[in-house]
Amino acid sequence: MSSPPESASEAGRAQPGIDPRGPRFGAAITATLLLITVVLAIAGADAAAFWLLVAITLLFAWGAFAGIRRHPYGLLFARLVRPRLAPPAELEDPRPPTFAQGIGFAVGLAGVLLSLLGLEYAVPIAAAIAFFAAFLNAAFDFCLGCQIYLLLARARIVPGT
Repeated sequence: MSSPPESASEAGRAQPGIDPRGPRFGAAITATLLLITVVLAIAGADAAAFWLLVAITLLFAWGAFAGIRRHPYGLLFARLVRPRLAPPAELEDPRPPTFAQGIGFAVGLAGVLLSLLGLEYAVPIAAAIAFFAAFLNAAFDFCLGCQIYLLLARARIVPGT
């Protein structure tokens, strides 16, 4: 059952929206870096793959804890790309993409920690999982982490949109 419409005062407290093309732009960069990580790991460049996953994981942490608007890719999009585009048809709630960054952080951190514990394939597996999600967002505008957020919001586990 859907919730009743927000009153004017409740709507005024909502976070302002973000351009939905921004997270997709960031996902394209992230997917590229994650694919490079997988290729490096498969090619035997384990140290390079590990450190690249560490850097990507730190970027995920930045987006998850500072918010999607403060993520370097979000700032890059806002300053260099968005001014060259027509305004978006509608804005998006920043909470689902920020939550998705948290999931990326958790996956990346698991890969980094498991690698430090000696699990040989932790880096390429974690990078491949994160790549799959980033690629879905970049190529098909389907944010897996956002969908998880929406399911949790419907279950009233996280604040709803």
